[in-house]
Amino acid sequence: MKEGWEMKKLKELLSIQNGYAFDSKKFNDDDGMQLVRIRDLKDGYKTVVKYVGEYDEKYLVKAGDFLIGMDGEFGCYEWKGKDSLLNQRVCRLDVSDESLLDRFLFYGINKYLKDIEDVTSYTTVKHISSRQIYNIKFPIPPLVEQKQIVAILDKAFTAIDQAKANLEKNIQNAKELFQSKLNQIFSQKGDGWEEKTLGEIGEVQTGTTPSTKEKSNYGNYISFAKPPHFQENGQIDTKESMLSKSGLKKGRLFKANSTLMVCIGATIGKTGYSEKPISSNQQINALTPTNDYVPKLLYYALISPFVQNQVMTVGKSAQATLPIINKGKWLKLKVNLPKDKATQAQIIETLEFLKESSIAAESNYLQKLTNLEELKKSILQKAFNGELTE
Repeated sequence: MKEGWEMKKLKELLSIQNGYAFDSKKFNDDDGMQLVRIRDLKDGYKTVVKYVGEYDEKYLVKAGDFLIGMDGEFGCYEWKGKDSLLNQRVCRLDVSDESLLDRFLFYGINKYLKDIEDVTSYTTVKHISSRQIYNIKFPIPPLVEQKQIVAILDKAFTAIDQAKANLEKNIQNAKELFQSKLNQIFSQKGDGWEEKTLGEIGEVQTGTTPSTKEKSNYGNYISFAKPPHFQENGQIDTKESMLSKSGLKKGRLFKANSTLMVCIGATIGKTGYSEKPISSNQQINALTPTNDYVPKLLYYALISPFVQNQVMTVGKSAQATLPIINKGKWLKLKVNLPKDKATQAQIIETLEFLKESSIAAESNYLQKLTNLEELKKSILQKAFNGELTE
C-alpha cells in the first residue's frame, strides 16, 4: 500500500441502511411515495410503484444518496431522483467518517463490489449481503490526495461515458438504417408489386407441443423451436430442444425455408428463418411460401415495419392479458411483394449485404464498448493502488 495511506474496513467508515418489504396491498399507481427498486438504480423508473401507507423516516431516499442493489450485478449508484422509499434488497450507504470523501467512496465501492461479483458463485442470480459490504477493506489516502484522485477520475470517466454514448448511438443508427431500408422496400405498391395476405402466398401453420410427460416424444430427430430460441440475426437456435421421430407425428412439421414468428407475449413479432425442416410449440406461426416466391424474401417482409406494425396493432387489440395474434388473424396480415422472382432475388441480395454490414458494425461497436469498460476497470485499479497520475 502507498505510503501515507491506511486500510480500514467499511464498517469503520459508514453505516448501511437496508430496505424494507413494504406491504404490496398498499401499492398505488397514482398517489403515495415512489419505491426505489433494484431495476430503478441503473435505468430509472421502469414501472412506477407508489406506497400509500405510513413509513419510517430511515427508509427515505433523497437525491445524492448512495444506493446498492443486493441482487444481480453489484454496483453503487448515486440517486438522482425525487424523494422515494428504500425497497427490499436495496441498501443505502451513510458515510460517518470525515476522513472519507463521498465521491472517493463512490468510485472505490464500485471497484470492490465488482471484485466481489467476479468471485461470487450463484445458481440464477448473484446476491451480496450487508456483511460482505461492511468487510470490504478500503484504502484511505489523505483528504488532499482523495480530492486529486476524484478530480482525475471525474475527468476520465466523463470522457469514457461520452465515448460510450457515442458508440451506443452508432449502434442505434446502424439498426435504424437497416429498418429504414426494409420500410422503404416493403411499404411500396408500385408497378410489378402486389398486396397479398400471408394466407395467399403460402401454407400457414401453428406449432403444437407434444406431451412432455411422454419422454419418447423428445430426442434428436428434428429441431423444436420455442420463443427464446429466436435470435436477433434471424437464426433459430434450438440447441438441445428437439423432437423424436415419433414426437414429430404428434407435433407440426414446417418444411425447409419457412419463416416463423412468435405470436404471443413480450417477444411477439420476433421472427426467424429456417433453411431446414423444423417444428415448434403452439406460440409460434409459420409461413412456407409457394414456388412463386424466393423463400427468404418472406423473412425480410415479415420483419419490416410495414408488417410488424400490423402484428403489434392486432396483437394488442386482442382481449387478453398478453398481446397475442392467432393463426386466423395472422394469415390475414398484408404484405407488399414484387411478382418478378429476379426482382425478389435482387432485394434479398441488397438486404443481406445491409444486414451483414449492420451486424459487423454493431459487433465492432460492442467490442469498443467492452474495451471502454475494461479501461474503466484499469483506471480504478490504478487509482486504488495509489498509481494514478494525471
